Amino acid sequence: MSNPTLVLVVGAFDPSGSGSLPADAVTCARLGGHALSAITAVHVQDTVSTEDIQILSPELIDDQIRCVLEDMNIQAIKVGGLYNIESVRVLAQIAADYSHMPLMLHLEALPDNSLLEDDDPEEVLSALFELLLPQTNLVLAEHNLLAHWKTDGLLAGSDTDPPVRVLQEYGARWVLSTGFPIRPGHKACLLHGPEQATFNWEWQAPPPRLANPNGPLSCALAIELGKGSAMPQAVETALALAEPLAASTFQPGMGSRLINRSIP
Repeated sequence: MSNPTLVLVVGAFDPSGSGSLPADAVTCARLGGHALSAITAVHVQDTVSTEDIQILSPELIDDQIRCVLEDMNIQAIKVGGLYNIESVRVLAQIAADYSHMPLMLHLEALPDNSLLEDDDPEEVLSALFELLLPQTNLVLAEHNLLAHWKTDGLLAGSDTDPPVRVLQEYGARWVLSTGFPIRPGHKACLLHGPEQATFNWEWQAPPPRLANPNGPLSCALAIELGKGSAMPQAVETALALAEPLAASTFQPGMGSRLINRSIP
C-alpha cells in the first residue's frame, strides 16, 4: 500500500467536532491522507454557539509547526482559523521558509468581537490578506461570505470589482468560490485562476443549518495539492471526493447539523 499524503492542518480545536480540528483529521483519513495538526486556538463550543476562544501564543504555534516540518516530509499545508495578527505573521514566515510546499487557505466567517481579547477581527483579516494571500496556492471561500465582506468594506477595490478578483489582486494564485451565481437560478463552484482563467462545476446546496459545509472539500483540496495534482484537475478530483461525504449529515445536539464522517 502506498503511504498516505501528509497534510499539516493549522487551525482551531473545536470540541464539538463541527469543523476544523479534530474534524479535519478524521476527514483527511477518510480521503486517503494523514493529518498532522497545529492548534492556533481552543474553542469552548457546542453545536449551538461558540462561548469562548482561547488563542495560543505565536511562539507555541510556531514551535508546533516547525517541529513536525523538520521531522516529516509534509506535502501540503491547510490553514484555517487564525485569530490574531501575530498568528498570521507566524504562518506567513513559515510559508516563506517552505515556499516549495503547496499552501491552501480556507476562509471562513470571522468570530464575534466579544470572543477575541485584543485584535480586531477586521484587522486580522487585513493582515491575512496582505501577508498570507501572496503565498497561497489556493483559497477556498463561500461566495456569499466574500460578497458580505465586500459590502462591509473588508475587501478593498472598486465597487465593480468581484470579490474573488480582489483576493487575486492581493496575490492569491487561484480562488475557488462555492455557491457562485453564474446565471439566474443556477449556482456553481467557480475556480478563478491566472490571466482571468475560469472553470466551473455543478454545486449542490448544503442542507440548512449545516456546520462547516466546505470542510470536506478543503481537506480534499489540500490532499490533491499534496499529491502534486495541477489545477484545475486537483479541484475537479477534490469536488468528486468531497461531495458524497458532505451529503451525509446528522444532528447530534440542539444546534447545527454536522457532517457524518463515520459512514464508510
